[in-house]
Amino acid sequence: MSAPPAPAQPPWYREPFVWMLIAIPLTAVVVGMIMLYFAVTTYDGLVVDDYYQHGKEINLTLHRDQAARRHGLAAELELDSDAGIADVALRAASGLRLPEAVTLRLWHATRAGFDQVVPLAQGRVGRYRGAIAPLAPGHWHVQIEADDWRLTGSIRQPGAARLALRPDQPPPAP
Repeated sequence: MSAPPAPAQPPWYREPFVWMLIAIPLTAVVVGMIMLYFAVTTYDGLVVDDYYQHGKEINLTLHRDQAARRHGLAAELELDSDAGIADVALRAASGLRLPEAVTLRLWHATRAGFDQVVPLAQGRVGRYRGAIAPLAPGHWHVQIEADDWRLTGSIRQPGAARLALRPDQPPPAP
C-alpha cells in the first residue's frame, strides 16, 4: 500500500503571510521617501539664535505700542488678495501729523515663506494704498507701522478682508 500523495505546495507569492512581512518594511520606505520630499521642498524658517537680544528688542516694540496709544491712532485695513491691493484708512486723535508712507507687515502664523512687507504710499490724507501678493489660506498677523509707532491685529484667510486696528489695551496693573 502506498502513501497518499502530498498536497501540492502553492508558490511563495500566493502566501498572504509573506506579503504581510514584505508590506511592513515597504511601508516604512515609502513613508520615509515622502517625508524626505517634504523636508527638501519646504522651508521652516530659522529659530532665533540670540534670545537675550531678541528680548531687548521686545521692549523697544512695546514703546511703539505705547506711542500709538498716546497718539490715539486707529486704522481700518481692507485687503483684496485677489486684486492684490491693500488699502488703509489711518486717523489720529491727537494733533499727530500722519506720515507720507507707512509699512504693512503680513506674517503667516505657521509658514515664514509667505510673509510680506508692503510699503503703503499716502494718496489722500489718511489713506494709504499698496500692492500685495495673494495671501495663502490660514491665520495671518498684521502690523501697520511708521518709525515710532505700530498697530497690530490678525485675520484669517480666506474670509474677512476688513480689519480694525487699534492700540492694544494697557497691561493690567500688578
